[in-house]
Amino acid sequence: MIRHLVLFRLNDGVERDDPRVVAGDRAFRELAGQVPELEFWECAWNITDRPIAYDYAINSAVADEHALKRYIEHPAHQAAAGQWREFATWVIADYPF
Repeated sequence: MIRHLVLFRLNDGVERDDPRVVAGDRAFRELAGQVPELEFWECAWNITDRPIAYDYAINSAVADEHALKRYIEHPAHQAAAGQWREFATWVIADYPF
C-alpha cells in the first residue's frame, strides 16, 4: 500500500468561506466515490492555528505505485486539484506502509 498525504495552505487573503475554496473542498470530498483506485480517503480542515500549520489535509491510500499514477491522472482528481491551484499551495508525501 502507498499512503498519499497532501497538506494545503491557502494563499494570502483567501479565506475558507471563499466560494472557490468551498467548491474545492466539495470536489475533494467527492473524490472517494469517483476514483476506484482509492482504498482509503479522508480530507478535512486543520483545527489548530499555529504559524507552521497548514490549512487543509488529505490522507489517502492506494494499492501500489501503478494505482497512485492512475489516481493522479484520473480526470476527477485533475479537476479537483486544478481548482485548488487558483487559491492554495501544497506539499505532498507518498510512502509505502
